[in-house]
Amino acid sequence: MNEAFLKRMGDRPRVQKAFWYVLAVFVFSFFFLLFQGGKLATMLFTIVAILSVYLVLGNWSGIKRAQGVRTLANAEQEVRLDAGQSLQVQLQLQIPGVWPVPYVMVKDRLIRQNGEETVFEGSLVPDWRRRGELTYLTSPLKRGVYTFGITECATEDVFGLFQHRGRLELPQQLSVLPQTVAIKDWLQFHQMLNGMQHHSITTRAHRETTQINGVREYIYGDRLSRIHWNATARTGTWKSKEFERESLPKTVLMLDRSSQSYMDSGQFELAVSVAASLFRYGVSRELALGLLTVGTDAVYVEPKQGQNHHKQIMKHLVHVEADGSYPLFQIVKERSRQLPPGSFFVLISPQKGTGMLQILNWLHERQLNPCHICINSSQERPAENAPEEWIKKIRSQGYMGYELSNLTDLPDVLGGAKRYAYRK
Repeated sequence: MNEAFLKRMGDRPRVQKAFWYVLAVFVFSFFFLLFQGGKLATMLFTIVAILSVYLVLGNWSGIKRAQGVRTLANAEQEVRLDAGQSLQVQLQLQIPGVWPVPYVMVKDRLIRQNGEETVFEGSLVPDWRRRGELTYLTSPLKRGVYTFGITECATEDVFGLFQHRGRLELPQQLSVLPQTVAIKDWLQFHQMLNGMQHHSITTRAHRETTQINGVREYIYGDRLSRIHWNATARTGTWKSKEFERESLPKTVLMLDRSSQSYMDSGQFELAVSVAASLFRYGVSRELALGLLTVGTDAVYVEPKQGQNHHKQIMKHLVHVEADGSYPLFQIVKERSRQLPPGSFFVLISPQKGTGMLQILNWLHERQLNPCHICINSSQERPAENAPEEWIKKIRSQGYMGYELSNLTDLPDVLGGAKRYAYRK
């Protein structure tokens, strides 16, 4: 009972100190009129009474019942941004009532998935219809899921003695995708396909399956059996069935989520951006890509094609964190049964040395084609030619390998313009 009583007492609004000052002045002027009398005392009491009524009635200014709408620039039902972009937010407020409101101070909160909170403050002057608008621009956002918290509104009287507050709940969520870079070509990857007699199996590799992947626009010459009659009747335009295509070999990307592997958060964000860029490249080339990540949760997505598959991968990359504690070799061994034989396995990890070479050898023995993309930290200052030595070592074993510390280097590295992706 005591706890409930204290909770109710804590929820009650506290009387502001200015109220006691105003009350003291009012009592003083009243006694001055009562005992002194005269025109001066009457005029003083009248002025103090009018001001006191104005100040007290400000509590019913309508700010506690304020209503509002939050609008995000270029926003649809689900807002998606790329990491590093800013978001323009517009708040429209409507204050009910008739009591004068000189200005409104607004405090809006944006909360990231890890609990990190950013507060945006501003002020607006309501018009004669008691409406106001506030527009602000956020700082460049990090990758993740954001939700807007409770919006606070506050106003004061013309003397600045009393402050009245209101709270608005305008729940809204937005996703910030990993930063990506466009990859024109992956030279060694396609050379590997050519070495596996890819040209002789091109027809078989791109043969359509019986699995419907979606609906596309009708192309002149499509067979009658390809027409999607339900979609045609629903839209009023000719639609054709889109079937999944086989792709050989399948490609699986593994993102290292071990917290001990990364020196800072920027290094892990680079690893996520590399994975997202490779998936973007796979969609443009109609490659069957899969994803394997193990942290506090284990996620394995089989290699497939299509926009829906790509959206599923990107949704996971938005939430992923470096929260793993399992050794990388143990994860690869336990998940090897799920990997299709002969597939191309890409390891995105900052680890290098004997342990990584052991993983590459073990994958090769299981008839997989391993590739290591080593992620360096921007704060890391390795010795002269150290990156080249690691890349040369794994390439001497017949494995593909790249090393980079900047996302903008990725297209040049994969395209063959740069031998290594290390920046001095």
